[in-house]
Amino acid sequence: MATTNQPPDTPDTPAPPPPASDAERVARLRPAYQAELADGIARFFEPRRTDCPWCGARQLRRRLRTKDHLQRKPGTFTLDQCRDCGHTFQNPQLSAAGLDFYYRDFYDGLYAEKIGGALDSDAARKRNRDRAAAMRRHARPKRWLDVGTAGGDFCLAAKEALPGTAFDGLDIGAHVLGAQQSGRIERAYQGFLPDLADELAGQYDAVSMFHCLEHTTDPKAQLAAVHTVLRPGGHLIIEVPNPESPFGRLFGRYWLPWFQPQHQHFVTMRNLRRALTELGFTVVATDREESHIPVDFTALVGLYVLRLLPFRDEPWLPRPPGRLGAAVTKTVFWAGIPFCFPMYALDRLLAPLIRRSRFSNAFRVIARREE
Repeated sequence: MATTNQPPDTPDTPAPPPPASDAERVARLRPAYQAELADGIARFFEPRRTDCPWCGARQLRRRLRTKDHLQRKPGTFTLDQCRDCGHTFQNPQLSAAGLDFYYRDFYDGLYAEKIGGALDSDAARKRNRDRAAAMRRHARPKRWLDVGTAGGDFCLAAKEALPGTAFDGLDIGAHVLGAQQSGRIERAYQGFLPDLADELAGQYDAVSMFHCLEHTTDPKAQLAAVHTVLRPGGHLIIEVPNPESPFGRLFGRYWLPWFQPQHQHFVTMRNLRRALTELGFTVVATDREESHIPVDFTALVGLYVLRLLPFRDEPWLPRPPGRLGAAVTKTVFWAGIPFCFPMYALDRLLAPLIRRSRFSNAFRVIARREE
């Protein structure tokens, strides 16, 4: 019997559907968001505080009142400052429901791809390598926990500086699981550090919190949890926005590090050092130069342009803008973009001076856990 090398007949496999456009994804999400917002947004906020969550003093002053310029989700957000210790905090603070509502579709979901691209830029990778090098000057940890790891971008870059270190990641979002699947981290923990601290007690030589503490509802509880998971002699490296930068006052609601409503607490370097010392840490290094991110002037213009956009197609807004509205919005957006380029150049030009001044928009602290 003759044979052939032709494959057997197989049914045609349908081609996968093309990826949904942004407009299609927004249209799918809009009914759920509109149903969620039908009862208002009061449940997204805790009761307003009359005392400072850092020191307990009752001498508060309003520092800032603003909207969500990036996503344009509904709500007005207020930052108060303690006259006694200088701590700045969101007041009223987001509730658990508010955290879910305002974070959803930013780091995950609708905006995840755009935000992920910004976090994985060449500048971000260099910044992450520099952070690992800063730790290497004080220790060469065997096990490192990166809190607020997102997609594990820091851990991936840090392996170049510390090839013998095993990196684990912790975050509240599902992207931390993807970081483990892709091999960027060894182990993924999804949740809040204070809830997992006892399980992880004494397991790590290093813990990092890069622009994470300001997102938390109780920063002192986070620091205490770090003390729990570190071994004696282990190190914490932490970076946060600098609320004492004069840019915060000069640029007001258009200063990017205020980043409302996601950022809830702004700790001064003095307060952070004191809190770490009280927990049993020794501060071994502080820095305002390497931690500065040259973005202030660019973001000033960018946030203002976003505020001027007359119509936006977001699922939490009641209706799509229509063709005319979309055309007007695109015109305003592209008219504003050219103003960002000279601001970008100005950020780069002034960065060496700003890094060495009190205008630096962030600071870093490295501390060792004592016996």
